[in-house]
Amino acid sequence: MMTFDSKITIQVNENVYIKSPDTSELGRKIVKGSIELIDEIGFEDFNFKKLAIHISSTEASIYRYFESKHSLLSYLVLWYWGWQQYRMTLRITNIEDPLERLKRAIMVLTEQIEEDSTFSQINEVLLNKIVIAESSKIFLNKKVDQDNDSGFFLPYKELVQVVSDIILEINANFKYPHMLVTTIIEGSHHQRYFAEHLPRLTNVVEGEDAITSFYQEMVTKIIANK
Repeated sequence: MMTFDSKITIQVNENVYIKSPDTSELGRKIVKGSIELIDEIGFEDFNFKKLAIHISSTEASIYRYFESKHSLLSYLVLWYWGWQQYRMTLRITNIEDPLERLKRAIMVLTEQIEEDSTFSQINEVLLNKIVIAESSKIFLNKKVDQDNDSGFFLPYKELVQVVSDIILEINANFKYPHMLVTTIIEGSHHQRYFAEHLPRLTNVVEGEDAITSFYQEMVTKIIANK
């Protein structure tokens, strides 16, 4: 969810936080510092005491914005999906050919992430690594139904819906568009992780982004055969 004012902002469900970190310098420091620290030490070892030291603040100050580290991780992941919606809009708007739109959409979902200077408080490269390694924690837990009822996962659902609609535009009889799109997203995350840490579990092709190419080819063939 985005607002296109003089300054572009990514809106995150207000149920995720106590006070929006976008509203103050300290809040933005909390977001920036948490991305740096989670990337450095991992979410399991991350806590607000360490974050407070990292940003030269206090635990009490952080708790004014987020009730728990789970809430903070949820904020980061949901911000990322909102940002992906923003990127998707830029890439596919005014593209008439649905197959070309689909290829561009898959590229957004699977390509190697680069920093976006539009959002100076966020390092999107580090955030992408956190999403790949940690994002499943925001829904693989006992609170998932409660969080879902509160709208936590709406940005992810909306992103999946956009690409699903393109698939159905190409082949209205394809029965599994949502399943296919989430397979692209989660599968490409695994492949990026394998490429960095376990390269024998994936394929590296010189001169191309093999992960994006693989999913573009796979999807176009699957929906053409149904």
